[in-house]
Amino acid sequence: MSAVIVVHGGAWSIPEHLAEASVDGVKAAARAGSSVLLGGGSALDAVEAAVRALEDNSVFNAGHGATLNIDGEVELDAIIMDGRTLACGAVSSVKNIANPVTLARAVMEKTEHVMLTGRGANQFAESVGVAAVPPEALVSEYERKEWQKHKTYVTGVEEDFSSRWAHDTVGAVAVDRAGNVACATSTGGIRNKMVGRVGDSPVIGCGGYADNSIGAVSCTGHGESILKVTLARLILSHVEQGKSVEESSRLSLQHMADRVRGSGGSIAVSPSGEWAATFTTTRMAWAAVDQEGLWYGLDPNDRFQETLSQ
Repeated sequence: MSAVIVVHGGAWSIPEHLAEASVDGVKAAARAGSSVLLGGGSALDAVEAAVRALEDNSVFNAGHGATLNIDGEVELDAIIMDGRTLACGAVSSVKNIANPVTLARAVMEKTEHVMLTGRGANQFAESVGVAAVPPEALVSEYERKEWQKHKTYVTGVEEDFSSRWAHDTVGAVAVDRAGNVACATSTGGIRNKMVGRVGDSPVIGCGGYADNSIGAVSCTGHGESILKVTLARLILSHVEQGKSVEESSRLSLQHMADRVRGSGGSIAVSPSGEWAATFTTTRMAWAAVDQEGLWYGLDPNDRFQETLSQ
């Protein structure tokens, strides 16, 4: 069985000055995840590696470069899920962890819980040796300037995710050579969000879901809308009914638009290696590596291909 990884850098109206860097970033993350898979690593290892690469890239709204809440602080959310066992770990409202996806994995592997939040998540991080960083180290100069420009939170869904100043989530899904699937999603949330606001990203079945019997999904977009329709699990429910991952993604995103006026995107992969990257926002940076090479896109109908260097 061939291994596949798909990553996204967020579904929103990505401005031209961030377009090239966004595409380069998702391509690099896909290569990082693919390298793990080609080395015999698990889907779980691959999605963690890919999302860590995105968290470390200040172009994206996760880890370094995350958006700021109304008080000008970073609050990070992340989830990771193993489709083989349905084991899952998540963290929310974490302020000083550079790679929350790795902390989420520690929650999955070293506790009996699924999600830890805020102070408790940070206490747990310290207890298992996940290093803290100064909160200001996660704030990019670009994000600080954008936060100063837009100190009033805009509540309209269309304004949020079709505007030039919205920013969004990162994620990855993968299937390894053994047929195991996994997902991971990480975000800084919505700029100028209320303190303590948590969106879909760390919530199982919403920001992500993985099950070896169906597939894996990572979602991006307006968190409150995604929560209302449990988007990740909705996509996989269509797959269970025999639809392709692409059709399942498209139908579910359309349902979210029809029911709650929500826009966003998703990436999905099946245990057989079928994959899709779908979005209803103006743009979504995505990349995938399968047996045919590296694929990537930004605008609707984009599907460019590169040969992977050996």
